[in-house]
Amino acid sequence: MSNLATLLITVTEAGQYKKTVNLPRTTFDMRANAVKREPELQAFWQEQQIYEDLSQNNPGELFVLHDGPPYANGDLHIGHALNKILKDTINKYQLLQGRKVRYVPGWDCHGLPIELKVLQNINPEHRANLTPLKLRWKARDFAVKTVEKQSKSFQRYGVWADWEHPYLTLKPEYEAAQIGVFGQMALKGYIYRGFKPVYWSPSSQTALAEAELEYPEGHTSRSIYVAFEVTKLSPEAENDLADYLPGLKVAIWTTTPWTIPGNLAVSLNPDLSYAVVKTATGEHLIVAEDLVEALATTLAGDLTVQTTISGKALEHSTYRHPLFDREGPLVMGDYVTTESGTGLVHTAPGHGQEDYQVGQQYGLAMLSPVDGNGQFTKEAGPFEGLNVLNGGNEAVIEALKSAGTLLKEEDYVHKYPYDWRTKKPVILRATEQWFASVDGFRKDVLDAIATVHWIPAQGENRITSMVSERSDWCISRQRNWGVPIPVFYDEADGEPLLNEETINHAQKIIAEKGSDAWWELSTEELLPEPYRSNGHSYRKGTDTMDVWFDSGSSWSAVLDQREALKYPAEIYLEGSDQHRGWFQSSLLTSVAAHGQAPYKTVLTHGFVLDEQGRKMSKSIGNVVDPTLVINGGRNQKQDPPYGADVLRLWVSSVDYASDVPLGKNILKQMSDVYRKIRNTARFLIGNLHDFDPAQNAVDYADLSQLDRYMLHRMTEVFAEVTDAFETYQFFRFFQAVQNFCVVDLSNFYLDIAKDRLYISAPDDVRRRSCQTVLAIALENLARAIAPVLSHMAEDIWQALPYAKSHASIFAAGWVQLEDNWQNASLAATWSQIRQVRQDVNKVLEEARSAKTIGSSLEAKVQLHVADNNLRQTLADLNPASDQKTNGIDELRYLFLASQVELLDSNDFAKTAQYSSKSDTLTVGVTPAQGHKCDRCWNYSEHVGASSQHPLLCERCVDVIESLISHEQIAQNEEGSWHPL
Repeated sequence: MSNLATLLITVTEAGQYKKTVNLPRTTFDMRANAVKREPELQAFWQEQQIYEDLSQNNPGELFVLHDGPPYANGDLHIGHALNKILKDTINKYQLLQGRKVRYVPGWDCHGLPIELKVLQNINPEHRANLTPLKLRWKARDFAVKTVEKQSKSFQRYGVWADWEHPYLTLKPEYEAAQIGVFGQMALKGYIYRGFKPVYWSPSSQTALAEAELEYPEGHTSRSIYVAFEVTKLSPEAENDLADYLPGLKVAIWTTTPWTIPGNLAVSLNPDLSYAVVKTATGEHLIVAEDLVEALATTLAGDLTVQTTISGKALEHSTYRHPLFDREGPLVMGDYVTTESGTGLVHTAPGHGQEDYQVGQQYGLAMLSPVDGNGQFTKEAGPFEGLNVLNGGNEAVIEALKSAGTLLKEEDYVHKYPYDWRTKKPVILRATEQWFASVDGFRKDVLDAIATVHWIPAQGENRITSMVSERSDWCISRQRNWGVPIPVFYDEADGEPLLNEETINHAQKIIAEKGSDAWWELSTEELLPEPYRSNGHSYRKGTDTMDVWFDSGSSWSAVLDQREALKYPAEIYLEGSDQHRGWFQSSLLTSVAAHGQAPYKTVLTHGFVLDEQGRKMSKSIGNVVDPTLVINGGRNQKQDPPYGADVLRLWVSSVDYASDVPLGKNILKQMSDVYRKIRNTARFLIGNLHDFDPAQNAVDYADLSQLDRYMLHRMTEVFAEVTDAFETYQFFRFFQAVQNFCVVDLSNFYLDIAKDRLYISAPDDVRRRSCQTVLAIALENLARAIAPVLSHMAEDIWQALPYAKSHASIFAAGWVQLEDNWQNASLAATWSQIRQVRQDVNKVLEEARSAKTIGSSLEAKVQLHVADNNLRQTLADLNPASDQKTNGIDELRYLFLASQVELLDSNDFAKTAQYSSKSDTLTVGVTPAQGHKCDRCWNYSEHVGASSQHPLLCERCVDVIESLISHEQIAQNEEGSWHPL
C-alpha cells in the first residue's frame, strides 16, 4: 500500500476518480419491452402455479368474486378489458391480503346472437335443410371457438382465473342446474303460462325481455290525434253531457297508429278533470282540461271549453271504433297523465302492458291481430298482410283520414325499443308465453336489495325502482339455440304438463346428455314412466329459456354447485346496464328459489367513451381495440405497443362509477406515468446492487431524521393505497402512487440521496441508512402496485439484487410497514423544510436560467428565516464548515447546493444576485466559494488542501483514503482509480 500512496502524489489529472463513484448497476431495463417481457412473466406465473397455490393455500378466508358471463359471439372490446381488469385488480389485492381467492371465468353461450351468427355463415339455399339439432351443433361449435379466443385475450391482459375450468352455460351440468332453478320456481307457483303482450322482435322472430332492448337516440314515430264518436254516456255523465249527443267525440293520441285495429277501449284518469271543447269546425271533443291550451296550438284552432266533468263520471260510457264495426268502453287507468297527448289513452290490450292490465280489470278481450313476422292477420280486416312497421302505419293513417276521424298527424321523436342484436324496432304483441310472476315474490326481492352493499350507492335506488315497476318476466323464447323449457302439452286440450316428476326427470337426462337430448329423444323418452301410459298423448314444448335466465342461474350452477366456491358471492361486478340485466335476473332467480340475494356487494362501472365523450363506433373510427393497445399496430409510431400494464394503469386511473374516456392522448399520458413509476423502481434497484437487508440494514433508531421522515411518509402513502383498494376507489391508488414516485421520491428524497449513494464509501452508514429506506420503499412499492401493474411488480421482484423472501411478489403479501414509523411531529417539521426547499429551488432556477450558475452545486444559498422555531430547525441542519457530521440531513445536501448560510438579517437580499423575499423567508443565491471537487462536484475552499489528492474536497479525501486503507480501490498506470 505504501508504493501506491507514493504514486498518488504525482497524480493530478481531472477525471481520475470517476470510477470510485458508486453509480447504480442493474439489468432492470428502463424500457419495459412489454410485448416480450409480459408473456414471459405470465409463463413464469403459470409454471410456478402462483395463482393456483395462493387460491388454495393462503391462510385467510375464502373470497369469491363471481364472474358475469360475457357473450361468446365475437372479439373482445375495450369494455371487456375495463371489466375484467377491475375484477382482476380486486382479486389480486385480496390474494395479497392472504385470502383464498377463487375466480371462475364464465361465458354466456346460448341465445339469438349466436344463432344469427351461425345463420349468417350458411348459404340461404342450405338453410331449409338445417334441422334444429344441426343448428344447435353449429351454434355450439361457434360458441366454444369464441370462448377459446376470448379466454386467450383475457389472459393476455394478465387476468388470473381458473381458466382450465370455466363455466359455460352450454355445459350439461350448468344446464341441469338451470333446470333445477326453473323447477324450484315452478313448484313454488312462480312460473305460469299466459297470453299477454310481450316485446316481440319481428326481425328475430321471438319474444324479448326488457334487458334485451335498447333505446337509440333519434327514433321518430308517426303520431296521430284521432276522434272516436261517443255512442252512449254513463248515468253519471248523462245529465251533464246529454246535450252534446250525437256528435260528441273523445280525442286520443298515439305514437303507434298500427295498434288502432287492436283498439278495444279508451282509458281516462279518474282523478283528472275533462273538458268538452268546441273546435273551430263545430265539433265537440272530450280532452283533459289541463291540456286544452296546448291542444289548441297543436290542432291549430281555437278550443272553447263548454263544460267540465271528472274522469270517473265518464266510466262505462261507450264509443264507436272509427274503422271497425264495434264499440268500446271508456275505462279508468291511473297511468294516464297530462304530460302529453290529450289525457285520453287509446287502449289495445294485446299491444301494451298497461293496456293489458286495464283490459284484465274490465274483462276486455285479448285482440292482437299481428303475427310473428309483424304482419297484420285477417282479424285486422282490410290491413291483412301489411307489415305493421312498414306500410301498416301508413295504411291505418290513410283509413282514418278517409273516415274523417284524423285530427292531426305529426312526427314525434322519442325513445322506442329496439332489438339489441338486430338493431331493429320491436313491437308489443300478445302471444302465449311462459312468465315468471315477479308479483309473487317482489317484496322479498326488495327486502333482499336492502341487504346488499351497492357501489356506487345510487345503484340501490336504480335497481329498487326497476324491480318495483317491472312487469312479470317473459322467460320463453321461440328459438332453437338454448335450454328448453321442460314442459309437455296434452295433445287433446293443449294443457301443459309441468310438475316435480317431469322436471326432475328432464333435469336428470340433461345432466347426463346435455340439452340436445330434448331434440334428440322422443317425447316418450323424455317423460317419466307414469306419464308414458296414462291414456294421454303429449308433445314436448319447443320454447327455449331467455338467456337472462341462463346467466341468472349461475349462482346455482357455479357458486352453489362447485365445492371450492360459496354462495352467496362476496361481490358481483359488471357494467351499469346490468341493473336491468344480469344483476336483476340473478337476484330474481336467487330470491325466488332460495330467499336471498346471490351477492353481498354489487359494484357497477360505466361505459368507455372516446376522448370527446362520444360512444365508440367503427363508423366514426374512434374505437380503441385492447389488442392493438397491447401489441401495437402495423404503424408503431401511430399505434405503439403499450403492453397490458398501461391498459391496467388506465383502468385504475378512472372513476369507473361514471362513463370513462379513452383515446390515444390518454394512452400516451398513461404510458408516461407508467414510465415514471418504472424508472423510479429502476433507480431504487440500481442503488441496491451491493445491499443485503439481512446484513446491511440500519436500525430505525440509527436512521437520520430525513430517513425516518421518509418511513413516516410511506406509512401515509401506503395507508391511502390500502384504503383505496378496500373501498374499491382505485383512482386514489393511482394518484397516491404517482405522487409518491414523482413528488416524494424522484423530486425529493432520491434527488437528495444521490450524493449519499454515489459519493459515500460503500459501507458508510450514511449510504447504508439511505439503502435501508430504498429497500423498504422498493419492496412496498412493488407490493402496492401488484394488483394493478402486475407485470411490472413481478419484474421488480425478480430483479431484486438480494435474496427474496418468496418466489413471486404475490406470495410476498401486502405492504409491510411498522406502526412506530409514524411520527406526526417529525412530519410537520419536514413539511416546513420541504416548503423551504421549494422556495430555494425557485431562486436557484432563476439563477440557472440567467446562466449565473450552471448546476445548483455551483451556488451558495443564503437564508433569513423570520420564524424562530423554523430558524433553529434549519440551524441544526447547517453545521459549521469545520464541524464533522454524517452529512445526511445537512441543508446543503437538501438544497443540492455547495454552501448554505443562515443569516440574522435579510439585508443580504439587496446584494444577492438572485433573491426571493416573503414575510417568513428570504432566499438569496450567489456563486459558491472555492473550487469544484473532481469527484463529488461540490465546491469547497478545501479543494487542493490535500497534497495526495489535490483535486478533491476534504470529504472525498476522507472517502478515498478509507477505500485505499480497506483495499477497495487502486490506481492504474494512467492515474485513474478503479475498484478492486
